[in-house]
Amino acid sequence: MSQGDLLHVVTGDDIGERRRFIGKTLIWGSFAIVVAAFAWCAMARTGYLPWDLANWRPALYAYLLWATCLCIAQVVLHGEQGKRTLFVLPATLFVVAMVIFPLIFALTLAFSNWNLSAFEGPRFNGFDNVRQMWTDPFYWNALKNMVYYTLAILVEYSIAFGLALIQASQIRARKFFRVAFLMPLMLSPVAVSWMVGKSMLEIRFGPISRLARWLGWDRPSFFGDPEIARLTIMIMDAWTFIPFMMIMLLAGLQAIPREVQEAARVDGASGWRSFWEVTFPLMLPVSLTAILIRIIFKLKLADIIINVTSGGPGGATDSVTSFIFREYRDRSNVGYGTLLAIVYLVLIVVAITVFMKAVDRWMNPRY
Repeated sequence: MSQGDLLHVVTGDDIGERRRFIGKTLIWGSFAIVVAAFAWCAMARTGYLPWDLANWRPALYAYLLWATCLCIAQVVLHGEQGKRTLFVLPATLFVVAMVIFPLIFALTLAFSNWNLSAFEGPRFNGFDNVRQMWTDPFYWNALKNMVYYTLAILVEYSIAFGLALIQASQIRARKFFRVAFLMPLMLSPVAVSWMVGKSMLEIRFGPISRLARWLGWDRPSFFGDPEIARLTIMIMDAWTFIPFMMIMLLAGLQAIPREVQEAARVDGASGWRSFWEVTFPLMLPVSLTAILIRIIFKLKLADIIINVTSGGPGGATDSVTSFIFREYRDRSNVGYGTLLAIVYLVLIVVAITVFMKAVDRWMNPRY
């Protein structure tokens, strides 16, 4: 860089106190405007102020002002380093806005009474939705069902691991079986719910119901008994997603060096001992990743339940997601449904964090 180019470079050492004061004033002054705008909108929407705002547009304008001032202040405070920050900061502020504003809107709805069938809009009702949730037996039943659905992942993992071991071995028609096992994954859960739940398991003319009568079950009803209905939903969901876990485990098995397994065989390890002491420990990272991703998908289980049972009989098959969906669709209770969704999101974040911490301590013990 020539001496002439250096004359145009402003470093942090060249910035005086007056310039620093201007930059900090831009940041904190605009931030104070944002806080005031949000507080004003929140109090107006909850009825603590006489003004009735139709939306949160003033808070959005204040946020745009703060974002602009923050970008300008970076150059004022840091010179050339601030200009480099401008390549990333606007995109970051945009992403933050796409998260913060919907979250604030959801929080305001969660503490509001808003029924779409009524003429008036959302009205702040304090902690009424929280009290309703605390005494809602159907919501707690849906949470209990999610425990059953999530524990079923252990069985799905065992089946998927077995199928992956079969696919990894040298069997005839291996490519055909791979395609056959992957076919359920290619189908939409909505298609599975209609093809299997509404057609094949239909109580009068479904082929599976006819087979059950031929085997001695007088009145086969897969969705009439609560326990059978819940088990049927588990089987349908497992049939759809076991191939997903299988393909991940198969990729992990194929990545294990053959020399490791051959060395275990030379040392006299039997098939079961070789699997338990060599293959399974090496597959732990892949296994835990597959289980974690499957848990995330399981916690969103709704489409099969909504299309097949609508949560019945008596809420026996409801997941939290399907229950919240019906709270929106059937009862048009937006405020209460939003509160349930936020609480469920918090529970998911806590559960996934605890699971990952437990896995980390198990795989990396600290003495």
